[in-house]
Amino acid sequence: MSKSIAELIEAQSKTLSSISDTPKLDCQMLMAGVLDKGRDWLFAHSDETLPGPDEANFNELANRRRRGEPMAYILGYKGFWNHDFQVTSATLIPRPETELLVEILLDRLDGLPRQVLDLGTGTGAIAVTLAAERPEWRVMAVDIDADAIAVAEANAHGLANLQIQQGDWFDGIEQKFDLVVSNPPYIAEGDPHLEDLAFEPASALVSGSDGLAGIRLIIQGARSHLEPGGTLLLEHGYEQQPAVTQLLEDAGMLSIETFKDLQDQPRAVLAEQP
Repeated sequence: MSKSIAELIEAQSKTLSSISDTPKLDCQMLMAGVLDKGRDWLFAHSDETLPGPDEANFNELANRRRRGEPMAYILGYKGFWNHDFQVTSATLIPRPETELLVEILLDRLDGLPRQVLDLGTGTGAIAVTLAAERPEWRVMAVDIDADAIAVAEANAHGLANLQIQQGDWFDGIEQKFDLVVSNPPYIAEGDPHLEDLAFEPASALVSGSDGLAGIRLIIQGARSHLEPGGTLLLEHGYEQQPAVTQLLEDAGMLSIETFKDLQDQPRAVLAEQP
């Protein structure tokens, strides 16, 4: 006998309780995705039963979640700022803490025309958001991974002030920018936290023995790609802020500022080109 929507959600919620802090919400979102309905529709139709294929689809998605796969990969999207961004296994899942970078830049810099570079763009979350919020800015987004570039292009929605291209950090880029921003890989090789991130691409997470290899390359390259007085903004790991600050000081960058995320963890450093 077929189970109702409510019964299916309740049954699978119990199976997810050991791997998710929000098992019922996860199941509601999976069910909403299967049926292409909102959660409010689910509540209003909770006693209805599902056709066999829909029930099987829902149970398979719940099984993927029980194996530890992140909700964003199962659903195919993740919310960031004011948009839902397509995600695939080729991209890092956008994090709420990365919204701090967007918040800093929109708060500090007005809408006057600027040349902006987003390095390691992944889904394009930072670049797309900045291009949408600041139509007068010209934003270039770069990522080394061709599959990630395809995802970013899908997320760009034809923004006329956004250019997306494949590349390795600054390689092949000749122009100078008013702003360089990046959420680069910053986890050290062998870090035990990587076990919890097994579904996400290692290339978007790991950066050398101390996690700072990418940040070093960005700081080095920024010195020759920023206009005088230009801004560099970097996300980093919660224990890396002193090291990143020192790297910026050693590179001769000025007006260095540090920022914490909503969890009160050190998360970003801003500096200016002399």
